[in-house]
Amino acid sequence: MNGTAFLERETDGVVYQTASVIAARHAFTTRYGGVSKGVYSSLNLGEHRGDAPEAVAENYRRLSAATGIDTARMAFTRQVHGNEVRIAAAEDVHTLGTEIPYTADGLVTAEPGLALICFAADCIPVLLCDAVHGVIGAVHCGWRSSVADILCAAWEQMCSLGARTENICAALGPAIGFCHFEVGGEVVDAVEDYLYGDIDGLVRPADAPEKYYLDLRAANARRLRQLGVPAENIAVSAECTVCSNEKYWSHRYTHGVRGNQAALIVL
Repeated sequence: MNGTAFLERETDGVVYQTASVIAARHAFTTRYGGVSKGVYSSLNLGEHRGDAPEAVAENYRRLSAATGIDTARMAFTRQVHGNEVRIAAAEDVHTLGTEIPYTADGLVTAEPGLALICFAADCIPVLLCDAVHGVIGAVHCGWRSSVADILCAAWEQMCSLGARTENICAALGPAIGFCHFEVGGEVVDAVEDYLYGDIDGLVRPADAPEKYYLDLRAANARRLRQLGVPAENIAVSAECTVCSNEKYWSHRYTHGVRGNQAALIVL
């Protein structure tokens, strides 16, 4: 498992990261490089956070120019912290300002040129790629989606499109870190069930009574290994969205007043 495999890039002010394990064109965005103002400053990609629609549209245009990913031909997640993973097709291309007619916290596709995007502001954005068989995925892993085994659902959907487990690569992007993800015992119990008891090193006591710090990224990387994804195919960002709240939006740090960063990928 590679924790140093993320490279930061900048094009015309748009700052994003890529992971060396992902062969397809992709990006994990930051707050930098857009036109949004105030609490949404500046590359907000969330349509429904209260930002000006014209600013969001310009942010997508700038992101497309910087990354080479056509954001006008993109399927969006409509996230509800569940474990639904949708096989995206051409008819799922989303037009900004319109309603998404489904809910899904994950998307997979084998269609070249159809980009996938998921959103985050502390939760883990996960990009998946089998470059050998031409299958990709974008998955939003909050703790509820995680313990509902959304990664297993994504793996199953990718395999249904022809992916092979030994060829799947995964990048877990910037998210709330072990240092700040304080949870109650019920979350620890749910993660323990999720990982079939294998939580050694993932939990430590917090200062508050009956509170714990949880390493959710490491938990999800562990689940990928349980599913058979080779450890050397998994990259985990070391950046914490709470610690680096000037660079990333953090729901916890801002008490929910914020924009969205995103992870996107295309064959």
